[in-house]
Amino acid sequence: MSPRTPAGSSRVTLITDAALALLAERGMRGLTHRAVDERAGLPQGSTSNYARTRQSLLEATVRRLAEREAQVLAPGDLPVPGERRAASDTASGADGTAGIARGPAAAATPGDPAAPPATPGPDALVAALALALHRYLTHHADLLVCRYELALEATRRPGLRAFYDATGRQFREPLEALMAAAGSPEPERHALSLVAWCEGLMFSCAAGAYHRSVPTEAELRTGFGELLSGMLGAADAPGRAEPPGAATREASR
Repeated sequence: MSPRTPAGSSRVTLITDAALALLAERGMRGLTHRAVDERAGLPQGSTSNYARTRQSLLEATVRRLAEREAQVLAPGDLPVPGERRAASDTASGADGTAGIARGPAAAATPGDPAAPPATPGPDALVAALALALHRYLTHHADLLVCRYELALEATRRPGLRAFYDATGRQFREPLEALMAAAGSPEPERHALSLVAWCEGLMFSCAAGAYHRSVPTEAELRTGFGELLSGMLGAADAPGRAEPPGAATREASR
């Protein structure tokens, strides 16, 4: 049974945020309708009125987790490789990295000196991914714990598994499109490898051997650059330097 929407979305958010907080603090056993009511400061029965069954409560929690993660790893913050952007549609990262597109592509006249430069392809993707992942690891580790709790529960609940996987597509599909635009010959496979690398790093930092050693944003850029260089295999792939004398040899041909 799907959760019913109570009057006012603020109560929905209150209930599902309380559910996430309980998951992070107490684990799956601590997530009950009564506990959510208490954590949210709502009258007893409020959560049951919204989500009648445990399955519907878990689905609502997965949905809210996806919303919260989208605010951290927003696909709209990722670049569109190769497209030109209006200056007002391009934002600089916290470290001064430019070229992360936030708006629709702007029409550019070829040869127009006033036209903004094209988004720097894979390099912009590397910068955006590093920024988002560092933001997640340093400020939203509680969401990672919630994700792992729900993922493990989904292995025991086929209905929740299907729901969990469906919400994950909102992140995978834009990434596949970005990999294709960056020049990947196998964007689906490469996106899977990229996600797997991120998942492994996040688990290690949140609950594994490196939980006390979160990589810096610069270290993440290096890691993403090395990974994409191996995938794209192009001379201009991020992190790949031109061999000494290459330009001279090319000019002499």
